[in-house]
Parts: sequence; structure tokens; C-alpha cells
Amino acid sequence: MNLRYPAEAPHPTVRRLVVGEFDEGPEYATYRRRGTTDWLLVQTLDGQGRFGQVAAAPGSVTLVRPGTEHDYATVGDRWHFLYTHMHPKPDWLPLLDWPEVAPGIVQLHPAEPTFDRIADHLRDAVRHQHSVLPQAEQLSANSLEAALLWCDTQNPKAVQIDDRLLRAIELIDQDLTANLDVPRLARAVSLSVSRFAHLFRAQLGVTPQQFVEHRRLDAAARLLELTSRPVASVAAQVGYADPLYFATRFRLHTGSSPTAYRKRS
Repeated sequence: MNLRYPAEAPHPTVRRLVVGEFDEGPEYATYRRRGTTDWLLVQTLDGQGRFGQVAAAPGSVTLVRPGTEHDYATVGDRWHFLYTHMHPKPDWLPLLDWPEVAPGIVQLHPAEPTFDRIADHLRDAVRHQHSVLPQAEQLSANSLEAALLWCDTQNPKAVQIDDRLLRAIELIDQDLTANLDVPRLARAVSLSVSRFAHLFRAQLGVTPQQFVEHRRLDAAARLLELTSRPVASVAAQVGYADPLYFATRFRLHTGSSPTAYRKRS
């Protein structure tokens, strides 16, 4: 019999998301003439694959839109990749508006530090998917959302933030109790103090000091909402040694004292 199309691959059953990691040899190939009803995301870690004529080289992240033909396979001896079949939440859709490289196929090439962060979050999504916790699917979805947000930082169609500023923000979020003054942050990302401060204000709209304070006070608000820790303990955990000064700054930030904010929440 002369077949017009290759053999049709099974269609995955995707309620919300299915994530995984494949390390495939030269024989790996998948064909679905009408694609699927979900989005397919593939992050190539090593080796190489293809989507039709579109290369999926190491360092690339590829998205295939619903209803787009699936014709993907290993190129060469190996294709090692992380994948996600997903039905995105409505508020994720702007995060999926990447440059189109073929009809129904979009692709990014993130810078190396960000590429690794994306892979870490996708692997977290895989790990959570196999958890026995009743919250496993939501945890997996949260990790996937984090991966998409990091992808968005590399999307030329989105507002771009300098990679050095992204490293500084990550440093801030790692330890809010640390010394996070401008000279230390500037040194950490290999910029002069004046250049760092100017770039930060230009791209993020606030000074580095304002950004750090907002991060600390937002973290304090979450702790007040979700824990019963004393206000002084919350202040110390987000980098304020003086509870009275913390309370003053918190009131200016939220319009309420820490105690009133907790009661209202």
C-alpha cells in the first residue's frame, strides 16, 4: 500500500500538562498530521532534533502551537530534551508569543545562565508530576510557569532586561537579609556603581535601593499573611534589624501597620 503520510503516532492524553525528559537515539521520530489540541514545548539539552525543517539545536526552546503538524525527529545520533504538553492558563498566553520560525512553530535561544534556569524549572515540573502529594499537579504547573517566565526574559518581542540585572535580582531574592547595597550588587555583576545604578533605573523604573526595599516588604507581607510569627521575627527574616523602622517602612509601603495588615488578611 502506498501511504501518503508516515504512520500516525499516538496522541497524548493531556488534562492540563504532561512533562518529561527524553534522551533518544537516531531512530526516534514522531508524526501527527493534525498535531494535538495542546501546546508542545521542547528544550533541547544535547544532540539535535528537528521540527519539519526547523532545527532544534542545543540551547534552543521550541514551541509548537495546537493544530500544527507534528513532524519531529532526532538529527544525528542523539536528541536529549525536556518536553511539556500543556493546556496553558489564559494568563500564560502572552508568555507564548515568541518569534515564529515556521507556520505554527516558535522558538527562542536563551542566554546560557537563563537556559539553565529554564531547565531547572522544567525538571522541577517533572519531579512534582511524579509526586504523591495531592498538590502535585499545581506544583508542577507552578514550576512550568516559572520556566515560561524565564523564557519571557529572553523573548525579543517582550520588554528586555539586561542579563546582568537578572543576575542581580536573583542575588537579591536568594537572601533578603544580606547586605544588598548598590556597591555589592554592582560588583557581583561586574559593573561600576554608576553604570549599574543607571541601567537598573532605566530598565526597571526604580533605583536598586527601592527595588530591594519593595522585595523585602513584599516578602514580609507574605509572611504576615501565611504565618503567626511575631512582627519582630518577620522583620529580621526580611533584613530589618529594627522592628520599629520596619513597621514605619511597611506602613508607607502598604498603608497599614504590620499588625493591622495581618488582621485584615
